[in-house]
Amino acid sequence: MPSRLWHCGRVTPAPGTAEEFASHRPRVFGLAYRLLGSAEDAEDTVQEVYLRWGKADRAAIGHPGAWLARVATNLCLNRLTSARAQRERYVGSWLPEPVFTEDGTLGPMESAEQRDAVSTALLVLLERLTPTERAVYVLREAFAYNHRDIAAVLDLSEANCRQLYRRAVQHVAAARTRFEPAPGRQRALVESFVAAAREGDLAGLERVLADDATWWSDGGGNVSAALRPVVGREKVMRFLGGVRRFASGWALTVAEVNGAPALVAHAAQQLVAVASFELRDSGIAEVRVVMNPDKLVFAGRQFAAMSPGA
Repeated sequence: MPSRLWHCGRVTPAPGTAEEFASHRPRVFGLAYRLLGSAEDAEDTVQEVYLRWGKADRAAIGHPGAWLARVATNLCLNRLTSARAQRERYVGSWLPEPVFTEDGTLGPMESAEQRDAVSTALLVLLERLTPTERAVYVLREAFAYNHRDIAAVLDLSEANCRQLYRRAVQHVAAARTRFEPAPGRQRALVESFVAAAREGDLAGLERVLADDATWWSDGGGNVSAALRPVVGREKVMRFLGGVRRFASGWALTVAEVNGAPALVAHAAQQLVAVASFELRDSGIAEVRVVMNPDKLVFAGRQFAAMSPGA
């Protein structure tokens, strides 16, 4: 995929540095994205990791992958600490940046566990953790690090890492939906929602929404969006009545985002919104819509590359 990395004029890498780093880049990006929930910030982190890699004495680095993970994780911890204060001032609901995943940007999506590890629902839940809890959880769950290796990455004791991991798992498990429909049913629900939205079929939308459905909008104060979650099917339906008029010129399609079927809205080939869904057998329980243009920059580049004629 397009990259803005490698050559920024601040460092002269040794011969072969870029090629050597390139083999590790997807893993570093995937780690940073899971830790930050922001593809743009993850790219900036990869850039900084690369600069440090270019300056490092690589003869002294026994395991490049472990070294890169350590540097990336600690850079992300610094970003997460400052991001918390910024998000307290965020206008409306904060949601993670969407990423199209059919191209392997976040790694293979062959199993339910791999898809779940990058799901929008999980990234939202990870916001409840402390930065260190989040780092331990991601390294353990998404990258299968053992506690000894996690301790080395974070400069903590192995016992402390185990405690942080147990605490993180408890926080995440307490808030998770455990009754998701089968993958085929999930796709059918999303496609039914998108078809009904495309046709302005409010009755069709009502049929696929759960009684306690909740609609979250992330406009960041840059575009018109609900500042608070809209809770309950009837209220969501009334809200969608207004959205239908506002979004009358949008084209709606289904694509894989963060490992799951999602609604993609675009106008004149410009990405304008991405909606992720949390599903139960009773229907769509959560809709999380990212409309903030600042959060669609990375996905917008992906979308442009996926579009016919790109």
